[in-house]
Amino acid sequence: MRKLGAALAAVGLLLAGCGSSDTRASDQTGTTAPPEARTLTVLAAASLTDAFTALEKKFEADHPGVDVQLSFDGSSALVQQITNGAPADVFASADENNMKKVTDAGLADGTPEIFATNQLMIAAPPDNPAKIASFADLAKDGVVVVVCAPQVPCGAATEKVEQATGVTLKPVSEEQNVKAVLTKVRSGDADAGVVYVTDVNSAGDKVKGIEFPESAQAINSYPIAALKDAPQAGLAKEFVELVRGAAGKAELTRVGFVVP
Repeated sequence: MRKLGAALAAVGLLLAGCGSSDTRASDQTGTTAPPEARTLTVLAAASLTDAFTALEKKFEADHPGVDVQLSFDGSSALVQQITNGAPADVFASADENNMKKVTDAGLADGTPEIFATNQLMIAAPPDNPAKIASFADLAKDGVVVVVCAPQVPCGAATEKVEQATGVTLKPVSEEQNVKAVLTKVRSGDADAGVVYVTDVNSAGDKVKGIEFPESAQAINSYPIAALKDAPQAGLAKEFVELVRGAAGKAELTRVGFVVP
């Protein structure tokens, strides 16, 4: 009997040991360990602000522990950051020329994909004090016009329209991104600015949008790419897939982009 009791005691200790080991392997508090904190850095053209801010929230909701850091500016300024070695995971440009600078430098991971197109539109204050009705009206004497700088995609597109129409603008300032142009119109510092359809949509009743048919001659295509040596290479590819997928297309369409 003493031998049987000793054997049973040994089995009990063994089972107890297994039980305590399982408890340590999970969590003694009964809670799940928090997900690993990671940061995904996305550099995007300023005209993508509204759409990408919405996609940021979706991506974070689908990836617990991930903080998406969005940096918006003119595409040319973002390219300079990338080529100067700024750490980033994804780049979305407002034109193919600036993306080409990244690919030519060997800094894109794979071939960039076009995910949207955008078209120019004139923005004026709600009361349209200069009575702008066409692109040619922007060149009239006394009209205070603001545009993007030539190296910025919206500025390059504006120049294409000028060349196609023979209308030469005399802007009071050339801004480094399209949002800066919109800001000057909204503040009343300009009678009009050449921006994108999406910018007019985002401003709501703060500006009056004026379409002009010549804008069809300067459609901008938007490419996106994960960057080579991205700190979060896996997440970068997933964000690109989100932008190019159904959810991304829905958000882009909502703010006025045309998606393929």
